[in-house]
Amino acid sequence: MFEFFGHTADLGLRVTAPDLESLLAEAARGLLAMLVDNPQQVQVTSTVEVKISGQDPVYLLFDFLSELLVIFDTRHLLLADFEVEVSGDGLHARARGEQLDPARHRLAHEVKAITYHGLKVEKTDDGWLAELIVDI
Repeated sequence: MFEFFGHTADLGLRVTAPDLESLLAEAARGLLAMLVDNPQQVQVTSTVEVKISGQDPVYLLFDFLSELLVIFDTRHLLLADFEVEVSGDGLHARARGEQLDPARHRLAHEVKAITYHGLKVEKTDDGWLAELIVDI
């Protein structure tokens, strides 16, 4: 589950999930929902492989979302479906989606960057919790 929270001149995202892989996938879906008003309209026609080195969940989240944002900015791909695996080597994800189609996808926010401000990932009694703020 993800939800947005307000932040001065920025936008916050709070994510909960039962495990780290689900948390990262849900955060990626949250990023998509920041980019377009109708994320449910994104079809799965292309696949992108994303690999992030490291083990710290905070940096995995930051680097993963930053990489997805770069893919959107440079290739205009909206990614909506995620298979995420975390191992000792880092994160490996298969992200699926499609090219931005202005006739079908309503842009929501211009996300400029994922920030370190307020960034946290922690294990809770119920699973995992992440909070992050994006620069819009």
